[in-house]
Amino acid sequence: MSTVYISLGSNIQREYHIHAAISELKKISSVCRVSRLFEAEPVGFSGPNFFNCVVEIETSLSFDMLQQTLKELELQYGRLPNAQKNQSRTLDLDILLFDDVCRDFAPVLPRSDIYKFAFVLWPLTELCPDRVIPGDERTVAQLWQSFEHSQALWPVEIAVIV
Repeated sequence: MSTVYISLGSNIQREYHIHAAISELKKISSVCRVSRLFEAEPVGFSGPNFFNCVVEIETSLSFDMLQQTLKELELQYGRLPNAQKNQSRTLDLDILLFDDVCRDFAPVLPRSDIYKFAFVLWPLTELCPDRVIPGDERTVAQLWQSFEHSQALWPVEIAVIV
């Protein structure tokens, strides 16, 4: 079994899509923990605010099979096949960490979003503050402590399915 951290995001029918994604992830995992839900302004474009969280799962799927499954879920829930990076979306599912795997080819692991975006790092810190980032000597909590907190981000009081 592999321990995997997945970033979830949506800014179209946000609550519905986040709940749907968590329900789908529970079908492919034996353990499922979910951070608090956060609301964040979009980065790099204008549009509705996002709901974001991070989910920890234990899965027997290989990295490639999990990646394919996540892309199929995005399409199933209305993401356009040719969706651009900086635009509104129904569902965005990104593998942040997959055990201690490091990859320097697409998709890169650990995902660089961990170092760039508060909407990824803050919820990840809630789930695994003491986890050392593969290929980096720092823990998730150490990254968060040194992170530039310039992005508008706040917890949302909506029950998340666990």
